[in-house]
Amino acid sequence: MASALDTSPDAVLRALASQIDPSSGRTLGELKMAQSAEVLDGNGLRVTLQLPTPASPHKKALEELVRAALKPMNFSRVEVAFTAEVRPSASKGAGNDLVPTVKNVILVGSGKGGVGKSTVSCNIAIALAQLGCKVGLLDADIYGPSVPLMMGLFGGRPQSTDGKKVLPLVAYGVKVISIGFFVDPDQAMIWRGPMLHGALVQLLRDVEWGELDYLILDLPPGTGDIQLTIAQQVATSGAIIVTTPQDVALSDAIKAKTMFDKVSIPMLGMVENMAGFICPHCNQETEIFAKGGAEQAATKMAVPFLGRIPINLAIREGGDDGKPVVAVRPDLPEAQALIRVAQNVADRVALANLFAAPRGQKPLVQLGKKA
Repeated sequence: MASALDTSPDAVLRALASQIDPSSGRTLGELKMAQSAEVLDGNGLRVTLQLPTPASPHKKALEELVRAALKPMNFSRVEVAFTAEVRPSASKGAGNDLVPTVKNVILVGSGKGGVGKSTVSCNIAIALAQLGCKVGLLDADIYGPSVPLMMGLFGGRPQSTDGKKVLPLVAYGVKVISIGFFVDPDQAMIWRGPMLHGALVQLLRDVEWGELDYLILDLPPGTGDIQLTIAQQVATSGAIIVTTPQDVALSDAIKAKTMFDKVSIPMLGMVENMAGFICPHCNQETEIFAKGGAEQAATKMAVPFLGRIPINLAIREGGDDGKPVVAVRPDLPEAQALIRVAQNVADRVALANLFAAPRGQKPLVQLGKKA
């Protein structure tokens, strides 16, 4: 007579341990993702998985994986719950760190202006916050700060409670700081390199950021003093390059990638913005700036492609009105595209942190080690 199948919590966790995580390609047991299993009334089961980020794009795939793995146990229902713990960047503790309470600093750059870098920065910061992450946004474009307007904080003035550090303003769940909060909006910033360096250091060091999972730095376009300051004094998790599909923008994007390589800042991937316009009257798509160029460039440079964002009036209006589309119209396809980019960014950061340990700790998984 066949023995009854073991459906105890321990047996459930053993069954899940050999399943492959869709993001890293490692087993759930190796990653210690399967945290607990609880048998419920009526032959039900609740499984809790720990993710490396609340913004993981793999929740649905993991739910399907768990249910498929446990199907032979014939539970009447299987509930999958998620917790998350964001690991700090491997570069944390490697030297001077201007933002020690921030786990991951993510740079958003471009080779040239006008590609929608600040729009992408604001929307992915909000998307990460909406997905449950602790997020900050620093407008590092000293010459042309646009984040205050885009985040609905134009005219805001940060305050200080101790006379030493200022409190960032908050919008849509994101802590925000910008040089635009401290200067006349009509004033031209005619500063040389040392002044730029000092301003950026203050915006990082002298702000009470608190505990953050991610700090998004909206960089100025190009490859200048600000980028060098960050490379020398900030422990970063990596950089994103935003570009439009046309050749002139892609050429500059490749230069930006080369610059990040030279200063040893890893590339998290490329984002293609303004990648097609769908006419609201005839529903025909027009490729105003061409299409697919950033994805081809990413393939050529062997960096991840994080997503494609189409042109949409709501995105532009949201930026001008201080109501980013991800916050006020998350149902729009364009907003969903930005949310997917944010999820992909968080996933790339999690992978980078998975395979490289913070100083003084062992990596959770070692590259080249077989599962």
